[in-house]
Amino acid sequence: MTVLTSLKQLHYLLTLSEQLNFTRAAQSCFVTQSTLSAGLKELEDALGTRLVERDRKTVMMTPIGLEVAKRARAILAATRDLVEIAAESAAPMTGLLRLGVIPTIAPFLLPQCLRLLRQRYPDLRLALREDLTTNLLSRLEDGQLDLALVALPFQTANLMVEPIFEDNLWIVGRKNDPQVKARTVDITPSLTDRLLLLEEGHCLRDHALYACGASSGRSTAGVEATSLLTLVQMIESGLGIGMVPEIAVKSGLTESPTLVARPMARPSPKRTIALVARRSTTRLADLKALAEVILRVSRRLGQVAP
Repeated sequence: MTVLTSLKQLHYLLTLSEQLNFTRAAQSCFVTQSTLSAGLKELEDALGTRLVERDRKTVMMTPIGLEVAKRARAILAATRDLVEIAAESAAPMTGLLRLGVIPTIAPFLLPQCLRLLRQRYPDLRLALREDLTTNLLSRLEDGQLDLALVALPFQTANLMVEPIFEDNLWIVGRKNDPQVKARTVDITPSLTDRLLLLEEGHCLRDHALYACGASSGRSTAGVEATSLLTLVQMIESGLGIGMVPEIAVKSGLTESPTLVARPMARPSPKRTIALVARRSTTRLADLKALAEVILRVSRRLGQVAP
């Protein structure tokens, strides 16, 4: 007869794989170190293999231990979805909804979205996390987030994707810059050479490089911005030109007596704003309702739906 492992044992293993320290892992699980060790020993006995190697100084996961921890992460996330399914299906857009948003979307859509959500769904409690796409998707897969609002194209693996609207990329430069004199701007080698970029990790950096036909690159003079606000300030100081999402332009980020924002010549480069969820999620009704709110706000900003 096959002995099934417990969710608690899988939780212990996953936590240890992240902490690589028995004391910290036990504290994170709110149990004693001896309880954690006993649970892991029971898991190893049930699976018939060593999952963890340790001595007095170090803790290491065995190759099979890493694989079991990876699968445990997916199992625990799906289990959390299962536990929530009854309450969430009975009353969507109520209770706690954990939403992740990337920094190149959050300041421009969230203020109006939050006002509309408070009006429509007064019983909804929204827990927001702003972070880079890779980190948000990792938290989503781990069950630490319910939904994530991101910009595509981006590798979303086996996650469920709900496209909402397309966000064109605009060129921003100083008003006296000859490359932004025309009503629409073409991508040229001279423009690409002067392009300022966000730092590594921002998907908008990859979108800008892709629009220019480059797989990698560095900003003008090797200077890279940590945020869109910093990017615009760098443009304003005359360091170069930048590629900025239309939602940021329409939200007033580039409003300045010294700057001008121009759409790019067709076919203009764009990104797709989308909500992402686990395929096992129980929050489908919430996803659809939130997507409708985001779409309505994007239309107020003058965006075009897909």
